[in-house]
Amino acid sequence: MKRRQWDTKTKVKVVLDGLSGRPVSEICREYQVGQNQYYRWRDQFLAQAHRAFESKGSGDEVLRLKVKTRQLQQIIGQLTVELKRSEDE
Repeated sequence: MKRRQWDTKTKVKVVLDGLSGRPVSEICREYQVGQNQYYRWRDQFLAQAHRAFESKGSGDEVLRLKVKTRQLQQIIGQLTVELKRSEDE
């Protein structure tokens, strides 16, 4: 028998329905999901919930990348000047 593939949005909806107070047995019947599967999805969802509040890049990382970008722009500028000088000679 072929296993069903669930998309992420459906999994989240199923878990949120359970967390909102609806009986798990009712949700599982509606979506044709086993209760063990629901509890696995719920545990995975809750274990990763902290990621919703993480910033995409830490302030230190952003600052480091800005400094590196400035350094690279200066190098490119210096190389461009040197190239123009060698072309003029």
